[in-house]
Amino acid sequence: MSPDHDQIRPAQEEDLGEIRAIYAHAVLHGTGTFETEVPEPSEMLRRWREVLDRGLPFLVAERSGFVLGYAYANWFRPRQAYRYFVEDSIYLRPEAQGQGLGRRLLAELITRCEELGARQMIAVIGDSQNYASIGLHRALGFEQVGLLRSSGWKFNRWLDAVLMQRTLGLGDRCPAD
Repeated sequence: MSPDHDQIRPAQEEDLGEIRAIYAHAVLHGTGTFETEVPEPSEMLRRWREVLDRGLPFLVAERSGFVLGYAYANWFRPRQAYRYFVEDSIYLRPEAQGQGLGRRLLAELITRCEELGARQMIAVIGDSQNYASIGLHRALGFEQVGLLRSSGWKFNRWLDAVLMQRTLGLGDRCPAD
C-alpha cells in the first residue's frame, strides 16, 4: 500500500465498522481518549449522524479501499454562542501512524471547517504524554491553551488533558454574523 493511493473522503455509513475498530483499539490500548468501554455500533452510528446533522465534516482516510483513519469536527458545546467553535477528533490505525496521514487528514478537516465558517478549533488531547497528537496539532498551527491536570483515570493512573486551539479563517478579526 502506497501513500500515493491515499484518499480522504467523507465517511459513509458502511465505513462505521472500520471506524469503530480503529476507535476500539484507541479505547482499549491508548490514552488519547478517556473512554474506557468501546461504544456499541448503534452509538457510533448515532455519533456519525450527529456530526452530519450539524453540517460538520466526518472524514476517512483510505488506501486501496481500506480505512486507515478518520477525523471529524463537532460542536465544542451545544450553546448557541459556541456555534463557530468546533472540536476535532482524529484516530489512525497503529500501522498508519507516522506516515503523514494524520497531518493530511487533520489539514483537510481544518480546511472544510473553515469553508463552513468555523472560526476556532480546539483539540482536547488525552494524556499530556501523547506526544504524537500534540506534535501533529502543533505542526498545523495549534497552540496549547490549557492543561486539565489529573482529569482522567485510565489504566490505573491519572492522566492530564491538553487543550490546544487554532484560529480558523478570519477568527475573531471581525464579527461573525
